[in-house]
Amino acid sequence: MSPLASADVRRHNLALVAGRLSELGAASRSELADATGLTRGSVTALVRQLELDGLVRETEQVAAEGKGRPRTMLELSADHLAIVTVLIDADTASAVASTLGGRRIARVERRHGRPMGEPDPVLDVAAAVFDAVVAELGGREIAEASVVVWAPVGGEPPVVLADTDLGWGVVDVLAMLGSRSPAFAALACDGRARLVADTEVASVAEHAAAGRPPQLVYLKSDSGIGGAIVVDGTAVEGARHLAAALGHLPVVPGGERCACGQHGCLVTVAGPDVLLAQAGLTPLAREAGLTVALDEFVRRIGSGEIVATRVWGTASAELARALQILILTVDPTVVIVGGYLAALAGELETVLRGIQPSIGGATLVPPPVRGSLLGRDAALIGAERAAVARLLADPAALARH
Repeated sequence: MSPLASADVRRHNLALVAGRLSELGAASRSELADATGLTRGSVTALVRQLELDGLVRETEQVAAEGKGRPRTMLELSADHLAIVTVLIDADTASAVASTLGGRRIARVERRHGRPMGEPDPVLDVAAAVFDAVVAELGGREIAEASVVVWAPVGGEPPVVLADTDLGWGVVDVLAMLGSRSPAFAALACDGRARLVADTEVASVAEHAAAGRPPQLVYLKSDSGIGGAIVVDGTAVEGARHLAAALGHLPVVPGGERCACGQHGCLVTVAGPDVLLAQAGLTPLAREAGLTVALDEFVRRIGSGEIVATRVWGTASAELARALQILILTVDPTVVIVGGYLAALAGELETVLRGIQPSIGGATLVPPPVRGSLLGRDAALIGAERAAVARLLADPAALARH
């Protein structure tokens, strides 16, 4: 084997060990050998290098079962580095700093007031929370920053393609944040800033939490309606990064005109703003935010309040019909619903079961519909994990930070 090939193999194996340790959270050398398929001797040598680079450390000894020797546990360290994730949704801008090992360092969240069609005031708040979190890093270097938006993302450099939740068209979020924050501008200049769609990272995190089924459909509703189709652990993007834009499935022929230009999109008949208006909760949404208003909407459904129950009955029928289209197209193992829908997964599954077709004389059994296992932090968790995976893909480069 040539020296170059040998170096490539070692780089691959270092990334493999570091990546598995990140997934496991803590593991012994023998557990890492089992998880990677490498020999115990190879893992011991690779761990030694990762320790020298400051990326892995020993933590505790765990007594072995029976009469075996105690196991020395390992975890990711790199405490001199931080990952920062900025989340921009229809209500708030948040910034979270964490270590590569997953420990949260700081979190700042502020409402931006949802000024429709005006990205500038929203990004003013996003830059402010980013700078506030950076101030709490205690001298740690930022290895990577991710900006998560509740909108489709595409292009090179990446931009928001459209955001109907905030009334945006094409917006260069990274450039606009950089113009407001010198710290963010430096990261963007170094190629350490990324723009990602929330459904892409949230769906992959939910996929892992659900046990990594072969196919998964993810449908979430918190400000608008979005989703993703995950196949073998990867969210399908499509040629124009618009795959699974579920809120814009045209489910009502000749229906109300949507902000996207189509008629009868799912979001026009089952989107949160529409449902809250029909349930008389728009004033609460303006005063306290969409999250609070949707929580109240779910509470009213649970208590049997007449108006909320009627509104949900109509919306659930439309949501089930959209899911039925996806199920007959993708044939997923499971459907995961997030946002306010997580609390209503059982009811949505019941409606879905009631509209199943019969093929060959047998009624199809739909996949189970489960509520989100990660809650409102699904996109945050997914973005953090994706950042760690990218960084650990080249441990030697990471050690040079």
